[in-house]
Amino acid sequence: MGLWVLWVVVAGAFTVGEMHTNGFYLAPFALGAAFAAVLSLLGVGGVISAAAFLAVSAAVILLLRPVAMRHRRLPPPTRTGAAALVGQHALVIERIANREGLGTVKIGGEVWTARSFDDDREIEPGEQVEVVEIRGATALVLP
Repeated sequence: MGLWVLWVVVAGAFTVGEMHTNGFYLAPFALGAAFAAVLSLLGVGGVISAAAFLAVSAAVILLLRPVAMRHRRLPPPTRTGAAALVGQHALVIERIANREGLGTVKIGGEVWTARSFDDDREIEPGEQVEVVEIRGATALVLP
């Protein structure tokens, strides 16, 4: 069995291991082992292929890992629809009284049914409130 077969097995093991990790940890070693396998197949000695394995693995770690880690950090998801209204300010149009089932607010030009997040609190028209939650078609607000 040639030395290149051993390097292919090592590369395969690192590749399988990489698939089971949550980061770019073992892929540099898999690439280094694959490069060493190619060199061994071309007939270079074991010492040179081992040195190539170390050199390529180190180069990939130093050059590609920072790039891979940057791409893993995704920006926060963009909120859309009703979820985008949470945290917005609203103007009370109709008095909000949970016990009476009353209340509307204007959020960004749209009129919404509103209830106070605090059941005992009544909010008068003209007050500025903040949308805390959206339940169905009703905005839960706090002054």
